[in-house]
Amino acid sequence: MKLSARNVLPGKVLEVRKGATTAQVKLQLDGGAIVTAAITNEAVDELALAPGDVASAIVKASDVIIGKA
Repeated sequence: MKLSARNVLPGKVLEVRKGATTAQVKLQLDGGAIVTAAITNEAVDELALAPGDVASAIVKASDVIIGKA
């Protein structure tokens, strides 16, 4: 797979939790951090995502915003 994104974070799927239209996918990165992404149920099905699968979180953004209360 070739991508223009430079932030490709490999890891392993920990959990896939489907909702009505959107699923939450938890991915444990190789360094141990956990990333949670919200993707469509259709995308989960097309990728056949399941716990234990090797996958990558791909971040393509021009801005990152951090807030603190």
